[in-house]
Amino acid sequence: NKCWPLGLPTNSGTEGSFDNVYYITSEMFDARLRAEKDKWLNGVAKALSFLTPNQVTFVSFVCGIICAFFATHRNWTNALIFWGLNRFFDGLDGSVARVSGQQSDFGGYFDIVMDFTIYSVVPIAISYGEPSDTRWLVVSFLLGTYFVNAASWMYLSAILEKQSAGAKAQGELTTVTMPPGLIGGFETVIFFSCFLIFPNYATHLFLLMGVLVCATIVQRLIWASQNLDKQKKQ
Repeated sequence: NKCWPLGLPTNSGTEGSFDNVYYITSEMFDARLRAEKDKWLNGVAKALSFLTPNQVTFVSFVCGIICAFFATHRNWTNALIFWGLNRFFDGLDGSVARVSGQQSDFGGYFDIVMDFTIYSVVPIAISYGEPSDTRWLVVSFLLGTYFVNAASWMYLSAILEKQSAGAKAQGELTTVTMPPGLIGGFETVIFFSCFLIFPNYATHLFLLMGVLVCATIVQRLIWASQNLDKQKKQ
């Protein structure tokens, strides 16, 4: 039997089955990059260990807000620079926490709230900078998919933690398990970078990302329907 990255058995070992597709897409980048990221940032994290992880998270948040500010003024180069700084410091806070022994549940909670704030503000800022009725409609669709996607992974994460199949059980570095999907952290970084590099095509990119987020939601729903109550049935 194949297992998804959380170590949970899939519903079928049949090649070409949905579970096999889920296994492949969920393994795409995030889990691998998270481990590599700590190796790359270890030296920087040690140098900045005089800061608390939450302070690093706040610096990341401020960089994201500055990115949004520049986007509203159509200063795409500076917006892209501060988006990159936002992602750099967002990746650094966890490394600082682990290096300095300051990991905390509140830190993980604070980090995800700040992330979702920036994920919402930046597309709105881009739409404000290059407004049109169509763009506002599409960005509303994108933000709506964020809302549903948050429910799809956060509640699934809570159930997996309840079933002792969460982050600690699987040796994950995050505060709680992050149920993977087609659109994860790495793909979000790529999409948002493209929004700022190609602002004239932002409407099309918003739509594409929204559709792929919807696919991710369906992906998790199907997996959950086939696996969450599997042990009870056995």
